[in-house]
Amino acid sequence: MSANGSSYTYADAGVSIAAGNALVRAIGPLVKATARPGADGEIGGFGGFFDPKAAGYSDPLLVAANDGVGTKLKLAIDHDRHDTVGVDLVAMCVNDLIVQGAEPLFFLDYFATGRLENGIAERVIAGIVDGCKQAGCALIGGETAEMPGMYAAGDYDLAGFCVGAVERGEQLAGDRVAPGQVLLGLASSGVHSNGYSLVRRLAADKGWKLDRPAPFDQDRLLIDALIEPTRIYVASLLPAIRAGRIAALAHITGGGLLENIPRVLPEGSHAVVEADGWDQPALMGFLQAQGRIAPEEMARTFNCGIGMVLVVAEAEAEALVADLEAASERAFRIGRIEAGGRGCTVRGSIDTWGATAAWEARHIA
Repeated sequence: MSANGSSYTYADAGVSIAAGNALVRAIGPLVKATARPGADGEIGGFGGFFDPKAAGYSDPLLVAANDGVGTKLKLAIDHDRHDTVGVDLVAMCVNDLIVQGAEPLFFLDYFATGRLENGIAERVIAGIVDGCKQAGCALIGGETAEMPGMYAAGDYDLAGFCVGAVERGEQLAGDRVAPGQVLLGLASSGVHSNGYSLVRRLAADKGWKLDRPAPFDQDRLLIDALIEPTRIYVASLLPAIRAGRIAALAHITGGGLLENIPRVLPEGSHAVVEADGWDQPALMGFLQAQGRIAPEEMARTFNCGIGMVLVVAEAEAEALVADLEAASERAFRIGRIEAGGRGCTVRGSIDTWGATAAWEARHIA
């Protein structure tokens, strides 16, 4: 209430209904661009509809996933890099669906902030739209929450929710994995969306100048290398999944190679990853050297340059690598499945500071 005793309004408390309505109007055309069979791409109702039959499914299993972007958002907020964190949000959900063999169908987002700044919100949601288009899923709804007092000025948080479908009997559940199969790795686009608490700690402790060229790439600012959005693997993997060429997939997120690969293995199968099977990206080498991070810690904290791991038959490996590279992926043969305790061993021949030395990290699920 104002000093002269006039009546209270929601705006007096810090919430602008008008700003929220303006945002919905502004993003309407963006959202409509994600329309696909099964969804019309319209927003504004109390919920969103999706018709699996219109999407071509006869007996689908629905698969759901939700995730956020984590403290990578702080880098985006602090350095005005709001345009791609929406891609990260979608990627973290749809990549989790594709490992089940599921095609992402529709997505919903949750955007929470203390004070709605439509220019920023529109940039974030434009990134979400971009991610949905890359994944082939429709953005059918969301929630924008303006909550004064809950967030510091300029801060916001994101959550994403995605539902996909796979025909009954075609899902990937780890039951097709067996010793003798091969591990293929698809290159990541950077740090993706995990490990940023450590990245930010290093930046603060080492005094990184994020607005200057990266020490490992003079053509890019360091902040741009760190904020690179998570790669979305849906389009390149879906044809091989539907053709039955993949036994299992592991999305390399928090827990790194060591802890994510065992999540898709049955009892009696042990993954052995040969880290010398691909070149460590310069960004990963920079992080490792700056933090004097042991190889074992790298393997359970960061993706180390591999964003997705495939388990495939030996007979499929060479042709599948060629097909994935034709689909604009960088694919590597990185290991194998052996008989043993359900878990993963990652080993290589380069230690923390670049000297030649054998190392091995092991995790039993």
